[in-house]
Amino acid sequence: MINKRALVTAVAASTLAMTGFAQAEVKVGFLGGFTGGIESLTPPIFEGAQLAVEQINEQGGILDGQTLVMPSGDTTCSDASAASNAADRMVNSENVTAIVGALCTGATIAAANNAAIPGGVLMVSPASTAPAVSELDDNDLVFRTVPSDAFQGEILAKLLLEKGIDAVAVTYVNNDYGQGLSDAFSAAFEAGGGEITENLAHEDNRADYRSELGSLSVSGVDTLVVLAYADTSGQTVLRQAYESGMFTQYVGADGMVGDSLIEAIGADVLDGMIATRPGSPDLPGTDIFIEAAEAADLDPSAVFAAQAYDAAFLIALAIEQNGSAEREGLSEALRSVSSAPGEVILPGEWEQAVELIAAGTEINYEGASGSHEFDENGDVPGVVVEMAVEDGTFTSKGQVDL
Repeated sequence: MINKRALVTAVAASTLAMTGFAQAEVKVGFLGGFTGGIESLTPPIFEGAQLAVEQINEQGGILDGQTLVMPSGDTTCSDASAASNAADRMVNSENVTAIVGALCTGATIAAANNAAIPGGVLMVSPASTAPAVSELDDNDLVFRTVPSDAFQGEILAKLLLEKGIDAVAVTYVNNDYGQGLSDAFSAAFEAGGGEITENLAHEDNRADYRSELGSLSVSGVDTLVVLAYADTSGQTVLRQAYESGMFTQYVGADGMVGDSLIEAIGADVLDGMIATRPGSPDLPGTDIFIEAAEAADLDPSAVFAAQAYDAAFLIALAIEQNGSAEREGLSEALRSVSSAPGEVILPGEWEQAVELIAAGTEINYEGASGSHEFDENGDVPGVVVEMAVEDGTFTSKGQVDL
């Protein structure tokens, strides 16, 4: 007969061991558009965040040696229900301490309003650029490591005017991202003396945009500005614009900067296409990240990869500063570890940061994509770079200043 007392003791020990194992992990979720409009852009963004996680674990882990893990969820980019469900799983099933993401603005807003804010979960997006993010009633829980499109729109307008392009037609995907970017671009372009001959919203994920293109081309202007996504509407609009012969110059922004766009339409067709995207300033952390990313077989120039690395590293620093995996107090800790004054911590310097925090020394993270001095809305100043399609790929032409 089995000794019941021994069995109870064994079960209790097993339960304790399992509980200890569970407690040995700290979870930070990742929400991204693994399918949908930016599905080709999302993997390197996720890899950027995972690089930070790997470095932290290699240097002793978090909170006295616990392992940092990163479960992921798919928002599809365009489906608010999918974003809300993925966030709900992170907040209430995975019980994450914080979230890197989401990426598309609509997904970030849906995830924040329906799950993260009610659950008191900090979110740091590396890619949600629409001005609408700044307007969230978020209890100081939603931050981003990428500048607002209020800035990128100005830069894109300035860039085109400097190139002598003073008349354009604009079409934008009909969501927070497209609308916000179009508004910022249009205001700056017209203020600088440019003319927008037509400005039309279009719905994502449609097979035919020829009607919109007909309206956009009536004036005979040569330049078409497409503010959309490389893997869905942006790609279809450009293909059909080329097939119709309506435009000779194409322009886009960060959502269009992916080599999948070139592969789908053709390098000869898009040769000379102009675009902008958030970039990284000339700071020590930038070069450190580039070296680490290349060693990990990650393209350091991938759109939003550096911003995702910084989002993950900053969240981890905030958790360490907060002293536990609890959600309460994390936004205050994030502001503390990201702001001057403090001992400067660069990308990869996790072990040093842990020692300083343990000693009660203030730290100031200077990251791969910027210094990340968050304002009252959780926004950061940033850098925008010019991109151009050359030799079959998007090539950086350097930083553009106002």
